[in-house]
Amino acid sequence: MKKIILLGVTLLSIAFLAACGEEEESADASGKETIRFGATAGPYSDMVTKAIAPLLEEKGYEVTNKEFTDYVQPNKALANGDLDANLFQHKIYLESFAKENNLDLSEVIIVPTAPMGIYSNTYEDIGSIEEGSTMGVPNDPTNLARALIVLEDEGLVEVDDSVDPLRASLNDITKNKKNIEFVEVEAGQLPRLVDSEDLSMVPGNYALAAGMDLLNALALEDMPDDYRNRVAVKTEDLDAQFVKDIKEVVESEEFEKIINEEFKGFGKPKWMKE
Repeated sequence: MKKIILLGVTLLSIAFLAACGEEEESADASGKETIRFGATAGPYSDMVTKAIAPLLEEKGYEVTNKEFTDYVQPNKALANGDLDANLFQHKIYLESFAKENNLDLSEVIIVPTAPMGIYSNTYEDIGSIEEGSTMGVPNDPTNLARALIVLEDEGLVEVDDSVDPLRASLNDITKNKKNIEFVEVEAGQLPRLVDSEDLSMVPGNYALAAGMDLLNALALEDMPDDYRNRVAVKTEDLDAQFVKDIKEVVESEEFEKIINEEFKGFGKPKWMKE
């Protein structure tokens, strides 16, 4: 009888240890229990908290989101391990910042992004723009090049086709069909120029920060994916399970539904249109 009892205890112990081992293996397979996101205050922080975090929480993660007010600290915090992922930047900025600061960061997936738009309190549509109108445009090279792509798409200017459109400047305009007078200012000031100039070209994040409705623009940018924001992580984490899960939730129908409801006017990346 004692041998039978001892055998039973032994079997129970083995079963208990096996169960513990399975739980431990499952926890390891998930990679992380908490995902620490970082995003700039505004629409992309909202995207994390309203669209990404809830779907990750359904997968069992706890998600935190730290807001930043500049474009330097989110990448530094990611690189030094204070964050697991961030969302605030386009490809050109990510690659140039990583190279200049010797950081090993990589993109995970492109997300819907607030487009640049032409706004006006003077005109109701592109066709009514008059000769000699004034227009505020960004004075930094990246956003100015984007602005010129929009103006060319709307038939207002022609740009030297021998110039890389992602690096074009006002000097590369070969035809200004309405003789628009361009007023170059810092991108963050462009919402104010909607009142002081005939038109203003406002990047989406600054338009939203100023309480503007993207759908009120005379025209919205059909931006190249290189200018759309993306989730970034440390390159060494690209194959981690938590990164695969971030990508999976962003690719889900539930994520797109939230975007359609909460982020109206945001331009979708190519992969979402296919």
